[in-house]
Amino acid sequence: MSKQVDAARAVAAIPDGATVASVGVIGWITPDAVLGALGRRFEETGAPRALTFFFPCGTGDAMGIKGMDHVAREGLMKRIVSGSFINPVDPATGKRPELMRLIRENRIEAYSWPIGASMHWLREVARKSPGYITRVGVGSYADPRHGGGKFTERATEDLVRRIEIDGETLLFYPSWPIDVAIIRASSADAHGNLSWEDEPLISSSIALALAAKASGGRVIAQVRRMVAEDSRPATAVRLPGIFVDQVVVDADMMMTTEVAYEPAYFSGRRLPLSALSAPPFSVDRIIANRVAAEVRPGELAIYGFGAATDVPLVMAETGRFDDGRLRDYPATTEHGAYGGIVMPGWQFSANINPDALLDGLTQFDAIDGGLCRFAALSFAEFDAAGRVNVSRFGPACPGAGGFIDIAQNARRIVLAGTFTTGGLQAEVAGGALRIKTEGRLRKFVQTVQSITYPVADGVARRGQEALIVTERAVFRVLPEGLELIEIAPGVELQRDVLQQMDFAPVRISDPLPRMDAAHFTPPAGQQRQEHIA
Repeated sequence: MSKQVDAARAVAAIPDGATVASVGVIGWITPDAVLGALGRRFEETGAPRALTFFFPCGTGDAMGIKGMDHVAREGLMKRIVSGSFINPVDPATGKRPELMRLIRENRIEAYSWPIGASMHWLREVARKSPGYITRVGVGSYADPRHGGGKFTERATEDLVRRIEIDGETLLFYPSWPIDVAIIRASSADAHGNLSWEDEPLISSSIALALAAKASGGRVIAQVRRMVAEDSRPATAVRLPGIFVDQVVVDADMMMTTEVAYEPAYFSGRRLPLSALSAPPFSVDRIIANRVAAEVRPGELAIYGFGAATDVPLVMAETGRFDDGRLRDYPATTEHGAYGGIVMPGWQFSANINPDALLDGLTQFDAIDGGLCRFAALSFAEFDAAGRVNVSRFGPACPGAGGFIDIAQNARRIVLAGTFTTGGLQAEVAGGALRIKTEGRLRKFVQTVQSITYPVADGVARRGQEALIVTERAVFRVLPEGLELIEIAPGVELQRDVLQQMDFAPVRISDPLPRMDAAHFTPPAGQQRQEHIA
């Protein structure tokens, strides 16, 4: 008997109080049809109620692919635990995701875990262990001393605990059962055997299914098509059908927002690098230029979401990948694509022309094992104690994503971002930078709103090397504070740098070098542009 059902039938049996887990990576591999059906069932019938949702990472983009926003409804959602949240302003509506409103207004119990913990925790659920133990995140907002990952006042249960083993402080995530797992693959046969042959990521899909089955739960898989049994080699089938209860076909599902289907994301075809659009010349481009100077051949680099994502595109445009040298600069992201070039914006996480794909848990094994020696990450705040924040600031509550795992385990870190934000306007003329209008919000603050990673502690205790790269200044992170080591041509030290910080650097290089003028020169064919942040 075929396991194929429609989406409405697949979600019809989910009871009140259940724990429902799903995964996507922004828009990629998001089982949007099934999540949408669950949201519609609640709207039409008022059931199920009081569900706990577990998302290892931000699922959907809350725009073209709604993902977790489909189920962000009071009454339906009692609790959410997620490795990251999606927080963009929808350009079509001007609104932020409904899930952000529920969090800001304390309508639900909201918890944020580092993505590495959320994925590795699934392995412990699947093998019925007491829970997940890690040193990653000690001293961060996931540490009970700093909130334990609680993002709303309603979130009162201690889902993360501090423990000691042989005198070392560690974080412990107790396991609990998953009743329903909703995942997405490329194809299934009548028996539910799943393959991901034309998806650019797998993430924690397999781990979710095993965790649900070990808990006595059900697995619902959304796929693009059904295929005949025995039509695929066994090596292509990543999840046996014995672990899949129902299959929902959505023949028209998008790869991600604005990408219906592009084989280059799983190397079904190879795009020439010349076909990729280079970042426009702007303040963000200046930052990417400077960060690119820190990338070394032969050292596995990992790129995070935001300002750092443009770095490989800059390297491609400036010829560092010419004559087959792309593989001289091995690169990945937190979601498991290796090789090729990661894309920016809402196509982040998948790489054009990848060489290999790891599932999410295996990728975080590599990250936590320190195999990604160089990390380029973005930042929202940095404080006088040497701590960085990307997880919670103002009305934005994105969580950490993979930041904590990446930053804590890399040998070299570069934090990239504008010096201020909120109305910043700058221009470049004659190879010099001029700040026209300063941003309203400072990013170098006395105390961060949320501790995502204590950078100075990593420098002091584990010998990490850390830089902060902005459009106007470059700092080295020392155990005792920041050292200003470069300043942009055209920038005035007191007015544009020191007076825009809530704390002073502990050291300023003397003489203070200028950032390379080449970073402030538009590439041939690109016009000078203003930047507004």
